[in-house]
Amino acid sequence: MKPDTSQWRDPQAYAFIKGAAADEIAWEFLRRNPHYQQDFATSRSAKSRRALGKRWGLQFRRSA
Repeated sequence: MKPDTSQWRDPQAYAFIKGAAADEIAWEFLRRNPHYQQDFATSRSAKSRRALGKRWGLQFRRSA
């Protein structure tokens, strides 16, 4: 999961930040972190998702 960095200098690509809440901004930083990306890619089971959440300070919604 590699982010598209081709438009990183375009101010319009970051316009959403002006109205974003703190958790939305935190998610933008986290999802771009290569260590998080690797952990997420290998989390397949409920147990590994719990470990992922604990390591990164996340809470996942329960499946319906």
